[in-house]
Amino acid sequence: MSEQRKYDLVEHAKPWRYEEDGLTVTRGSAWTGPGCHLGCGVKLYTDSDGKLVKVEGDEENPFNKGRLCVRCLDLPEVVYSEKRLTYPMKRDPKDRGKNKWQRITWDEAFDEIEAHLVDLKERYGAESVLFLQGTGRDIASWISRLAWSYGSPNYGFPLSGLACYLPRVSGMYSTTGAFWVCDCSQQFIDRYDNPNYTAPEVMILLGNYPLISNSDGFYGHWVVDLMKRGMKVICVDPRMTWLGNKAAIQLPIRPGTDAALALGMLNVIINEDLFDHDFVDRWVYGFDELKERVQDYPPEKVSEITWIPVEKIYDAARMFANASQACIQWGVAVDMTKETLPAIQAIAALTQITGNIDKPGAMIIPPEILFYGGGFGADLLTEEQTEKRIGVKKYPLLKFGFATLQADEMMKQMETGDPYEIHGAWMQTTNTLACMGADPDRFYNAAVKLDFIVGVDLFMTPTIMALADYVLPAATYPERDGLRIGDGPQRGETINKVCSVGECKSDMEINLELGRRLNPDAWPWADVKEMFSSIIAETGYSFDEMREIAPAYPQYTYKKYEKGLLRPDGEPGFNTPTGRIEIWSTQYANAGLDPLPYFEEPEPGPGSTPELLDEYPLVLTTGARNWNMFHSEHRNIPRLRAMRPDPIIEVHPEAAEKYGIADGDWVWVENQRGRAKRRVKVTPVLLDPRICSTDHAWWLPEADPENLFDVRELAINNLVPWQPGKSGFGSNYKCSLVKLYKVEEGE
Repeated sequence: MSEQRKYDLVEHAKPWRYEEDGLTVTRGSAWTGPGCHLGCGVKLYTDSDGKLVKVEGDEENPFNKGRLCVRCLDLPEVVYSEKRLTYPMKRDPKDRGKNKWQRITWDEAFDEIEAHLVDLKERYGAESVLFLQGTGRDIASWISRLAWSYGSPNYGFPLSGLACYLPRVSGMYSTTGAFWVCDCSQQFIDRYDNPNYTAPEVMILLGNYPLISNSDGFYGHWVVDLMKRGMKVICVDPRMTWLGNKAAIQLPIRPGTDAALALGMLNVIINEDLFDHDFVDRWVYGFDELKERVQDYPPEKVSEITWIPVEKIYDAARMFANASQACIQWGVAVDMTKETLPAIQAIAALTQITGNIDKPGAMIIPPEILFYGGGFGADLLTEEQTEKRIGVKKYPLLKFGFATLQADEMMKQMETGDPYEIHGAWMQTTNTLACMGADPDRFYNAAVKLDFIVGVDLFMTPTIMALADYVLPAATYPERDGLRIGDGPQRGETINKVCSVGECKSDMEINLELGRRLNPDAWPWADVKEMFSSIIAETGYSFDEMREIAPAYPQYTYKKYEKGLLRPDGEPGFNTPTGRIEIWSTQYANAGLDPLPYFEEPEPGPGSTPELLDEYPLVLTTGARNWNMFHSEHRNIPRLRAMRPDPIIEVHPEAAEKYGIADGDWVWVENQRGRAKRRVKVTPVLLDPRICSTDHAWWLPEADPENLFDVRELAINNLVPWQPGKSGFGSNYKCSLVKLYKVEEGE
C-alpha cells in the first residue's frame, strides 16, 4: 500500500469477515442487483454450505447505521428465487417473443456474441450498435467502457429526455461546474458529531420522498435524524406523506409546475431583500437579469399555476431565505418535466442567491473517487467516433455530465436510419418495455427490427422475452465482488462475495470478459479485483486492502470555491466560463437556449390545453414509489409482491364519487395516446381531487411469457410520448391528462 493517507477510517470491532453462532458474517455494501441507489452497509450471514441465510444492517457503517429496508432484509428470497436466470441462453432471431430458449455454455455465449459484434462493426461500423442500461447504480462504469472500447459512442438510457438524474447532473455542471447535494453530514465518519458540521435549519423536499426512494446517495432517514436535531422541513408534494405530515409547511403542488413554484419563491426572496448580498455580489453571475425575470412570477400568479395557496408560497420563501443554513433535497420528478433545465436552474437559484453553497448544512459538492458514467474509458473513443454520438450535434449540452446518447434521437434513428442505421443492441439491466421507455410499443417496433440483441439481467423480463437473441444471467450483489462508487458523496466501500447461484456472473465480469475479447488493450486486467484496484489506486489501497478497512471516507473541506479547489487553474471560484455560479448561463446561451430560468406549461395540461379537460379531467402523476419494489424489480418475489400485489392508482374520494368508481375497482387509465390497467385505491392522501397518482414499471411474472407477462396492458408509459425538452433533457412522464373508467368483465 502506498503512503497516501487522505481517508478517514471507521474503527471496526471485528474484521470484514468473521464467525458468529455457527454462521460466517461478511461485511459489505448493498448495491445492486437487486437494489437501489444507496449501497447501505450490510452484514451477510452464510451457513456452512455457503448459503446466504439472513441479512442485517451494519451498525458500524456511518451511512445507514444498521438501518435497512425490506428489500435488503428479504434478499435471500431474491437470491434463491426459482425464477432466477442461472445459465446463458439463445434463440433464433425469428423466434423473438417466443419462449424457445436453448441453453448454451458461457464460452459459446461469449464466442458467438463476439462474432456477431465484430461482424456488425466490420459491416456497418461500431456506432451501429447501441449499449443501453437501466437505472445507474454501479452499472454505468462497466457498460460505458464496454461501448467505448468496442468503438461505439452510443451508450445510454432508453428514456425520453434522459429524464432521470442526468438532467440535474448536466444542468448543475453547465451552470456551476459541479453537482450539488444536501449536506446531511454524510461525508464524515462521525456524522452529526463532527465538529465542522452544522445541521440545516431548513430543508426543502421537492420531487422526492426520500424515506422510500432516493438518488444522489441520499439515505432518507437522515431527514428524520435532522428533524430530531431541530431541522424544519418544507415538503413539496401533491400527496400527504409521513414526512409531509411532520413538515413545517406542506406545499400541495400540481405535478409539472415545480419551476413556477421556485420562480415565485425567488420573487419573494428578491423583492423582500432576503438574499445574501455578499455571496451574490462576489460569486453569482446574472443576478440582475434574474431579478427582472422573476417579476413575471408574482406569488399570486404562481398560486394559480401550481394550485398552492398563495400564503404558503410566501411562508415557504421567507422560512427558507431566513434560515442560517438551508438545503434542497430533490428527486426525479424535477427531471421528468419537459423543460427540466430551467426548472433545475430556478430551484438551484434558491440555494445560490441565499448563499447556501459549500458550507455546513447547505448544498455541498460530493467528493468523488470515480465520476461514474463519464470517466471510466471515455478517452477510448476516437474523435471521429465521438462525433457520431446520437444527438450530440442537435443537443450540445449532452457534452456536460454523462457521456450518453440522446434517447429521443436514438428512437428516430432506429426508425429512419438517418444519419446511419442501427443494427444491434446490448441491453444490460434495462427492462425498457416495462419501465423506462415512453410509448413502449414504439420502442418495441423499432428494436425488433435490429439484427442482433443481447440482454443481461437477473430474471427473464418482458423486454428480454420480446427482443433478445441471447440472455446472460447476472449475479446479485451477494454473489460478486465490487465497489460502492456512484452518485452522491462517495466512499471507499466494497461489495464482497459470499455465495454463488447457478452459472451467474457479475455484470463487471461479463463486461470484462467480452471487452477483453473485443479490445484487449482497453481491458488489461486479469480479473475484476485487479480492475477494481486500478480504479481506486488514488486512494492508496488495493481492493483486498480496501475491504479490510472499508468504508474509507475522503477527507472533506468546505468553501472549496474560496480555496481554488474547484477550478483546474487553481484560482478561486467555480469551474464555469465566468468563474461564478451562472444564474444567467453562458453555456445555455451558447447552445441557443434561454440563459435564464423560466416555466413552461406541460402539454397537454390544464394550463396549456384546457379544451381537453372535458374528456380528460384528471392530472396523473406516475412513478409513486413503494417500499418493497425498485422500478420493475421484485414483482416475482412472493413476500415483497404480497405487500403490493396489484398496480395501484390512488384517487381522491371526491373524484371517485364523481366518476363512479370505488375502492378495489379495476379501471382503465386512458388519454389520447393509450391506456393502462390499474386497481383503484380511494384515499385522501391526495391533496387535490383533480390529481391521481399511480406506480410504474408493472408486469406480471406469473403471466404468459409469450404475452410478454401482460406488460402491454399494464405499462403506464403507454400514456407517455417520446417528447424531450428544448435542451434534449426532460420529458413529461409525470403530468398527463387522463380519464378513468371501469374495466369491463372479460377485459
